[in-house]
Amino acid sequence: MNPLYHRARFLLGTLDFARDVPDAGFEVAFAGRSNAGKSSALNVITHQKSLARTSKTPGRTQQLVFFEIDEKRRLVDLPGYGYAKVSGKTQQRWRQALEDYLRSRRCLKGVFLMMDIRHPLTEFDRRMIAWCGYYDLPLHILLTKADKLKYGRAKSTLLQVEKALAESPIQPSVQLFSAPKRLGVDEAHAVLDRWLETEDKKNPEAKGERLRGQSGSGLGEPERLATHKGGNE
Repeated sequence: MNPLYHRARFLLGTLDFARDVPDAGFEVAFAGRSNAGKSSALNVITHQKSLARTSKTPGRTQQLVFFEIDEKRRLVDLPGYGYAKVSGKTQQRWRQALEDYLRSRRCLKGVFLMMDIRHPLTEFDRRMIAWCGYYDLPLHILLTKADKLKYGRAKSTLLQVEKALAESPIQPSVQLFSAPKRLGVDEAHAVLDRWLETEDKKNPEAKGERLRGQSGSGLGEPERLATHKGGNE
């Protein structure tokens, strides 16, 4: 376990990230369908009880929420997608901010995608994976709520997800995770260590090229991320 992440503190919440947070240093974003355990995962990974707000009501994260680890490193809680009791106009603002962030943020080193292990690879998860592939963003998947399944079934689901993503151009890594049991925290820290503490060796102009529609993955532009007024899982 890396105590560096215990220093995380709330910085600000915004939809205008380009104005409010300098595009410098290192950022890792946390994404996931609403109610997939994203806030709980952030709290456990940072060893804090209430850094990110948890709620039984899906869609409570309504901005990009930035948490500062130190002057160079940040974690970013992205709006939960797939469900929200808000207006269509508000959903559109969330969606646009999310897509703009993934497309343009040069200091973004990778994305953690939370999936409820009981309902992995939903339509919305696949769209997020496609966006990460399109923008050539490293992706690490947490199969959350692993404590809800017996170990054998949880391991089987992990293998199924890995197999389903084996042909993905970005080759995401996948792990089991449980916030209540603190399962998988060290593994998650190891990924963060690589992304936040190692200098980016890529061509610094590469992301600028992707802004003009040249995906590093060779994929065409994926479908837009969407929210809908469905029910709680």
